[in-house]
Amino acid sequence: MDSQMVKVSVQVLLGIVILALCYWLYISITGPWKAVERERAVTQTTRNRMDHVRTALVRHERELDLFPSTLDSLMIWVRQDSVIMSNPDSVFESVGINLDSLLYSPRTGNRFEYALNDTGRVHIYLLTDPDSDDRIGSETPDVTLLNAASWE
Repeated sequence: MDSQMVKVSVQVLLGIVILALCYWLYISITGPWKAVERERAVTQTTRNRMDHVRTALVRHERELDLFPSTLDSLMIWVRQDSVIMSNPDSVFESVGINLDSLLYSPRTGNRFEYALNDTGRVHIYLLTDPDSDDRIGSETPDVTLLNAASWE
């Protein structure tokens, strides 16, 4: 009986070790994948928010025939634009847009960086995310780069 008891004990112990190793293997595979998925989601949210800023910049340029000098002046204009304020979801093609967070990167909460080059015949801006390499526009007055995003 003792050898039978030892055999069963070893089998139970090995079963527990196998289950523990299976759990460890599952966690070691899914953990990094979940981190990758979270990073992709944050990247997409950031790019969507930058697209919304681009939409506001384009509307401003179309209505006033110039880009705003700063992001603060853009937000002042957005808050005074009756079309945007009456239905921001349709203007920005997004449900539940929060205009208060429009100028901030969802990654860390840092404010997007904006530079305007209006010295040449082509007025162009550069909107960048300080937490990544994502950008819209260019610093050089090249009409082909106007409103062009780095990820498109």
